[in-house]
Amino acid sequence: MSGATSGVEIDQRPAGEERLRSRFRLPGRIGRATRVLAWLVLASNVLIVGTGGLVRLTGSGMGCETWPYCTADSLVPTRELGIHGLIEFGNRTLTGVLVVVALLAFLSVVRLAAPRRDLVALTLAVGLGIILQAVIGGITVWMHLHPSIVGLHYLISAALVAVSTVYVHRVHAAPGPRVRRVTPAYAALVHATSAAVLVTVVVGILLTGAGPHAGDDAAARNGLDPVFWQHVHSWPAYVTLALTLTIFALSFRMPGELRLPRWTGLLLLVELVQIGVGLWQARTGLPIVLVNIHMVLAVCLVAAMTAVVMNLKASDESVVTPKSAYTAVS
Repeated sequence: MSGATSGVEIDQRPAGEERLRSRFRLPGRIGRATRVLAWLVLASNVLIVGTGGLVRLTGSGMGCETWPYCTADSLVPTRELGIHGLIEFGNRTLTGVLVVVALLAFLSVVRLAAPRRDLVALTLAVGLGIILQAVIGGITVWMHLHPSIVGLHYLISAALVAVSTVYVHRVHAAPGPRVRRVTPAYAALVHATSAAVLVTVVVGILLTGAGPHAGDDAAARNGLDPVFWQHVHSWPAYVTLALTLTIFALSFRMPGELRLPRWTGLLLLVELVQIGVGLWQARTGLPIVLVNIHMVLAVCLVAAMTAVVMNLKASDESVVTPKSAYTAVS
């Protein structure tokens, strides 16, 4: 009977090795770690707007005079570069943290590529966007803080915040087909509001490129009249507020499972705080603390607007979602 195993193959691997393999195995389902990483992706992309704003507002954009090195001979800032070098290098270092967080988020869903392609695509988009931002950051330094490149840098950050918000929503939402649960007129109002938000952010970028906080003292300005463009910036902001008040009031008439009042209420709250900070900074000579808060609130506004748009749809309850949509098929 030597070699006879009754057709059953016996696993000779030690139990300890099997435990080790399972410990380092990539997640095969959407669990707490995946959801926590999704929120970290969003939070880190908002945070870097704050540190990037600090670079700009303190005139530290050329704190490291070249890229990817800080100086021609040093990767890290030297004593001669002072506080500006530390601020600029700190922002560059945070980019590395964002890459790590995005990579971990990607690895947390990569085994779900078949049932949840949307999650893999979104994490990949965030990761590639961060790398693109690093390259544009280098070009910004090489172009000595040209306002057009700096503005593009901020706009891509806002786009990354929007994509990260979509990812957070999709991680928590039920998978499968989604259908619109609101009227076409209400959906059109929401999309009009999102367009107004976009215009407000773009005009704000143009205003910053014209004012005293466009970079260091040697940085070019875009030539626009900052006083006039302060008024131009307020126009789409108030249109956004009026539209938001409308969709907030109408959201209570939408299906309860969409939780629209919660998200439109958050959008309205962010806008009111943003308008308050904007008026405060304009009347106090644009202190850098308030301007930096205003910049961060702008991407928070983008995130809140994206959440409202994502909640216009819900999973189709008539379609039974297979269990494999939540877990990887071994």
